[in-house]
Amino acid sequence: MDIHTNKHKRILLKLSGEILIGPTKFGIDYAACQSVAHSLKKIHDNQHELGIVIGGGNIFRGINLKELGMPRTPSDHVGMLATLMNGIVLQQALESIGCQSKVMSAIECPQIASSYRWSDATNLLKEGKILIFVGGTGNPYFTTDTAAALRASEIQADVLLKATKVDGIYNKDPIKHPDAVKYGKMSYSQFLAEKLEVMDATSVALCRNNHIPILVFNMQLLECGQINIASLIEKGTYVEEH
Repeated sequence: MDIHTNKHKRILLKLSGEILIGPTKFGIDYAACQSVAHSLKKIHDNQHELGIVIGGGNIFRGINLKELGMPRTPSDHVGMLATLMNGIVLQQALESIGCQSKVMSAIECPQIASSYRWSDATNLLKEGKILIFVGGTGNPYFTTDTAAALRASEIQADVLLKATKVDGIYNKDPIKHPDAVKYGKMSYSQFLAEKLEVMDATSVALCRNNHIPILVFNMQLLECGQINIASLIEKGTYVEEH
C-alpha cells in the first residue's frame, strides 16, 4: 500500500469546506487555502491522478435556511452554489503554485466553471490535471458524500479518501462520547449494518457496489502535509469488503 505503487493511482478526495476556514469561524482563509493547495500538489507530484469533491459548510449549511422555513430543495441549491465558490477559490490557489487544475460543475454555470462530463473528466485526469468537482450531484436531497462516491465511481477511482474532524470511524461520535471505539479496518456491510454516520449510507453502498475502498482520516494530516497513503491507512479507518 505504498504511495508509489499503482494500487491507489487514481484518487477521489472528499474535502469538507471547513478545511478552508483556517483560524476563522466562517468563510475562507487565504493561508488555509494555500496550505491545502500545497498538500494537494504533493499528492499530485507523487504520480497520483487526483479528483476532489469539496463541500460548502464553511459558507452555508442547509439547516440554516431550514430554520427560516425555506424548503429543502432551494436550501440544497444554495449549498450547491457554496461548493462552487469553494471550488473556484481552491482552483486559484492550486494555479498560484503552478499546479494545473480545473473546476467541473454538476450545475450549469458556463461563465465560471466547465460543465461536468464524464469523458472530459477522465481525459483531463490522464493529462495530469487536478479536477475539482462542485455542485454536488446537481440534484437536491443528495449529500456531497454521495457526490464524491458518484464521481469516484464514474472516474473509476482506486480509492475514496474522506478528510474529517476525527481520525477515523468510531462506533459512536467520539466528540460526544469519550468511550467511543475506533475501527482500524471494516467492511462496507459492517458500516451499513451499524448505521454509522461519518458518511451517509447511499455513498457507502455506491462504493461497495463499485468496489471502491474508502479511507477516512483526520483532515489535520492533510493540513500538515502528511499525505502518504500507507500512513493514512495506519492512522485512519480503511473500508473495503473483507
